[in-house]
Amino acid sequence: MRLKPMPHLHELIDFTVAAFVVYDRRVVLVFHKKLQKWLPLGGHIELDEDPEQALFREVREESGLEIEVMAEKPNVSFAGKKFLYPPSFLDIHPITATHRHIGLVYFARAQSDRLVLAVDEHDAIRWFTESELADPVFNVPDDIRFYAREALQRVK
Repeated sequence: MRLKPMPHLHELIDFTVAAFVVYDRRVVLVFHKKLQKWLPLGGHIELDEDPEQALFREVREESGLEIEVMAEKPNVSFAGKKFLYPPSFLDIHPITATHRHIGLVYFARAQSDRLVLAVDEHDAIRWFTESELADPVFNVPDDIRFYAREALQRVK
């Protein structure tokens, strides 16, 4: 099986979304085929979509989950304007020596715990408890563990 190439939209920096999705005091992570580590659901914001569209698309594609974003946006409308959910965190991180991602990190609540593995992208998908996040067997990266714990604290 051949993995599709990562769709970098810009030579130096791309924008991405990451979703830390919680259900019943557990957070879902995926084991990325190429990177060989546990990561949140998410991916690149495509040229024809806004961050909110990318967020819902990536979560559906990678897990099959329907989510409620844990953020607020104004309940008003203005001609030509769409309010978007603000991310819980923003970061910038290196992907290669010459390419970085600006990550929009969202926290969300799942409507169910039924997961669908995206076999083209991931080797595994599972719900993690807070104690499992720290288990050396899983070797969850420190930054992912930080965000996952924050999501578990904030999403009830």
